[in-house]
Amino acid sequence: MRAKKMKKAILHTQLLLAAVALLLTVTAHAATPGITGTTFSLTAQPAYLTQPDGQMVYSWGYGCANGYTPGFLPSSFTRTPTCSTMQVPGPTLIVTAPTPQMGNITISVTLTNNLPASAGNTSILFPGFSVAPSGGVAGLLTQEAVPGGTVTYTLTIPPTAAGTHAYYSGTQGDLQVEMGLYGAIIVLPSTIPAACTGGVHASNVLAQHAWGEFDFRLAAAAYNHPQACYDREYLFQFSEMDPNIHAQAEAQVKAIANCIPATNNPCPTALNVPTEPYHPAYFMINGRSMPDDMDPNYAAEYPHQPYNGNPHMHPGELTLLRIIGQGRWQHPFHEHGNHVRILARDGNLILSQTDQNSLAGPLLFTTTTTPGLAMDGIFYYTAKGLNWDMYGHNPASPDPNATLSCTPDTNGYNTGGTAYTQINYFEWCQDHNKPVQAAPFGDVAGNGPVTLPDPNLFTNGAWYGGSPYLGPNATLRATGCMPGNNAVQTNAPNCGATGTTPPSGTIANSPSGEAGFAFMWHSHNEREITTNNIFPGGMLMMMLVDSREFKIDESN
Repeated sequence: MRAKKMKKAILHTQLLLAAVALLLTVTAHAATPGITGTTFSLTAQPAYLTQPDGQMVYSWGYGCANGYTPGFLPSSFTRTPTCSTMQVPGPTLIVTAPTPQMGNITISVTLTNNLPASAGNTSILFPGFSVAPSGGVAGLLTQEAVPGGTVTYTLTIPPTAAGTHAYYSGTQGDLQVEMGLYGAIIVLPSTIPAACTGGVHASNVLAQHAWGEFDFRLAAAAYNHPQACYDREYLFQFSEMDPNIHAQAEAQVKAIANCIPATNNPCPTALNVPTEPYHPAYFMINGRSMPDDMDPNYAAEYPHQPYNGNPHMHPGELTLLRIIGQGRWQHPFHEHGNHVRILARDGNLILSQTDQNSLAGPLLFTTTTTPGLAMDGIFYYTAKGLNWDMYGHNPASPDPNATLSCTPDTNGYNTGGTAYTQINYFEWCQDHNKPVQAAPFGDVAGNGPVTLPDPNLFTNGAWYGGSPYLGPNATLRATGCMPGNNAVQTNAPNCGATGTTPPSGTIANSPSGEAGFAFMWHSHNEREITTNNIFPGGMLMMMLVDSREFKIDESN
């Protein structure tokens, strides 16, 4: 490798390690929080958004109007939810589709325009829905609320409306959407297929309960279809921000408000903010950039950015990703660890042309978030085919968890009976009791399945401690050492030949804490994983695949 390329590769590795090091103290986990009901009352008004570089960016957003008290979901959420008078993205509106016997139902969204008077009218579009507006004044695309005024949108929700949808301003969209006037609507199916409440999905719920977890799903299926089942869910809204546009909007708002008219020089009454050329410097997931997106939902330090982006899962769980492109650019977002199987786009199931009972969505290497497009997809990880036992089973170990059995179901996984109570629930049984290396050299030449990285480079992550095993004590089990043996911490010979497989956990995360597999999820446009051109930042988060010992508490 040429010296220049070698330096670039070393720098890239150092930056990746720095990105993970920033997350050392993170304990927040994501969910799909939102507000629920059939009548929503929103306001549009200004506030400031915080960014990781310390900037406070003047923005506009939707929020709950004064006097309106919404219901919050998920119901098992224990952190106190809020509905700010302004937030970016706007409140996620969660409704349930009617049954076919009920026919269509309606919901109403009333919008009050509390933007500065110089911003002019504002409105909301609801793509994919039949909308009857009332009040306000006629605009180019829909009825609009004048400054200080209101407009009401009545949406028809048919039985087939399930899925993830976007909403956003229909007035001067190049400015108002850029300023933050966008949000999501989730429509839950009225009927849940039996396949989604029984079998392995029922066992997954039992496994969560067995390990002290709650069920944070909004429903057991994204659609009334047996192939739309899921076990966890997360909503990701991707957007970008050009701070120059926001700064000009703020400056003009203040100038107009403070203007004193002079003879033959009247004060302007409306904003005239150019939105081209467009040079975004902030790239956001749910209104936050990394590392802020890894902090808790409803964190006090982000009063106008309540939603985070910090997905967790256990092996074998079907994780539903609700994805919306809310900005002006496409964002090629890559989910490491597996492709994402797309179920639907804009609430429309992708069915097989030859079998209408089967879904035929593509497996995507990157979920390209086209502006305005919403999609639902399933991410799945089981470690099938790793060719070693990632749970660290070792028949010679004194740890009883090292000698657990693995009884394959019809698909080859350990899911039958009471397996959900074991740490190796959903283990791929073909790899059971396979050591990561037949000789303690950690490479293919030593009869191991892989060449392991230098532990000096890969032992500083927040969750991945350089060990190829899943779980805080898995390396100890694999080496025949009991947890708590101090000799393990120094890889002493009497604790087994650990070679290049150090114990799971780090200085910030001891072997008794979280020690999962960390998959970096990020935009494949390299500039978009920066904040003001500084890496790491932007559209970047981690999918953490955790062992059953670790409780995934999505209430924060």
